[in-house]
Amino acid sequence: MSRIGSKPVAIPEGVELQVNGQDVKVKGKLGELEMRVHDEVAIKLDEVANDEGKNDKIVVLEPKSKSRFAKQIWPTMRTLVYNLVIGVSEGYSKKLEIQGVGYRGNLQGKTLVLALGFSHEVRFDVPEGVELKMDGQTKMEIVGIDKQLVGQVAAKIRAFKPPEPYKGKGIRYVGEFVIRKEGKKK
Repeated sequence: MSRIGSKPVAIPEGVELQVNGQDVKVKGKLGELEMRVHDEVAIKLDEVANDEGKNDKIVVLEPKSKSRFAKQIWPTMRTLVYNLVIGVSEGYSKKLEIQGVGYRGNLQGKTLVLALGFSHEVRFDVPEGVELKMDGQTKMEIVGIDKQLVGQVAAKIRAFKPPEPYKGKGIRYVGEFVIRKEGKKK
């Protein structure tokens, strides 16, 4: 029995969730997301009484069969539905920082222009559904409602110049620890 899969997903106030067969549509103050739950997983919308006498809406997911695959995909689908609910109510963000002398970035419309020590500027078009905020020339924040898209954009930007182990120069997540190596000895 999965501990993650057996937990119901609570739907907060201001979030509207619709289940139509295997399709889930979530609408909140930040936007609207939808996904298709795998056919091996059953999904249903329930109401549970809380301490105040009101009913809280929850989403319950269960495996349709006792197959190994159904038991594996069940907690994954529960987590993806939970990510949709959190995304439309609170949103997701990733923070990156650029370290290194002469390394900087700036936003020109919907294009991020990075100077990372190459002979050319690196240009990255910010995809739809994600907002990029620059704080100065060395700190940036990627904000959006789709957790997977926010993480993917942050990983793509970091991949242009990952932090190197000798001086630590490059693009890193805020709070990321980079193991440093000792240089050559004389």
